Amino acid sequence: MEFFAISAILGYGVAFYLVASKLLHSDGPNRKLATIAGAVGVISHAAALAPMIIENGGQHYSLVNTASLVMLMITTAITMMLPRIKVIVVVPAVYICGIFGAAGMVLLPQNEGYLFNDPALFTHVGTSLLSYAVFFIAALYAIQLASINRRLKDRKLMLESPLPPLMTVEKQLYHLIMIGFALLTFALATGFIFLEGFFGSGQAHKTVFASAAWLVYGTMLYRQRTRGMQIRSAIIYSMTGVVLLTLAYFGNRLVRELFIG
Repeated sequence: MEFFAISAILGYGVAFYLVASKLLHSDGPNRKLATIAGAVGVISHAAALAPMIIENGGQHYSLVNTASLVMLMITTAITMMLPRIKVIVVVPAVYICGIFGAAGMVLLPQNEGYLFNDPALFTHVGTSLLSYAVFFIAALYAIQLASINRRLKDRKLMLESPLPPLMTVEKQLYHLIMIGFALLTFALATGFIFLEGFFGSGQAHKTVFASAAWLVYGTMLYRQRTRGMQIRSAIIYSMTGVVLLTLAYFGNRLVRELFIG
């Protein structure tokens, strides 16, 4: 496991360097090499994580495993899109997250988590984590959108700036929000339909925060479609939603596993 984790860190590190070192260059980074390095990181990350999650005929979701799985989903999505994606400013941040996810498997203790083999529960958890990964990427786009918008207001963005156009970033942000919203809707629906005790004492906070995030993103998409939305409002909605989902999926578990033990 450590060999694959180290290979993942090296792969992500090389991909980060290849993209970040040429990010503001007029010709941009070598996307082919960066994609290959990122793919090495993703494959190694998956090889290291698989035996940690799949055990005793079920899936083991500790805090470390869950966080690392989310990072794997994010880096996989970005690596697959890297050859053709227009906005690559967020890519270095994604590979840094991948490095943390891979390093955490080696450096952080494996506390007890959830072990289950129910297909319905697996579907619910899988789509929940996938939606979170998409919304996390959207949050990175929102941060980039805020940076470009601030530069435009301060008139610090040159005509030949390597940064992407504001409208391009905004368009991709809403595409990601729509994808994440569909996944989150499916995740909540499977939870309500198939899982007993979805509002039980152990799951209530997750359901409440995830439902609140669903309302935030739903309101964001509705307002954008019906009357448009200012960039500042879009950024606030995006960041609020991902914070709520973080509290839903990791808040209680973080306190229990890291501080209570």
